[in-house]
Amino acid sequence: MGLFVVRHQHPAEQCPARDPQMGNMLLNHLSEENAGRHGIRIHGEAVVDGQHTLYLILEADDRAKVEGFMRPFAMAGTVEVWPASPCVEVVRRRGCG
Repeated sequence: MGLFVVRHQHPAEQCPARDPQMGNMLLNHLSEENAGRHGIRIHGEAVVDGQHTLYLILEADDRAKVEGFMRPFAMAGTVEVWPASPCVEVVRRRGCG
């Protein structure tokens, strides 16, 4: 399983949270149960206040699963997916490279 950091951004005027139905759909999509059905484990999620930017730390077999899982968010804005490592692993291998 790989670790990934994901950033989703959207313009304020396209904020899915403005629409209660869309907001609830996205919350359900991010549920532990639903993520598990997609082969995803969510380690953390947060929205930067006032920035319309969501960050996620996800675990999955590969990047393609993460990109597929994030497809609903891509309808509202951009989605970026980066491979990542836990801090302990970076220290163990003596660098971020």
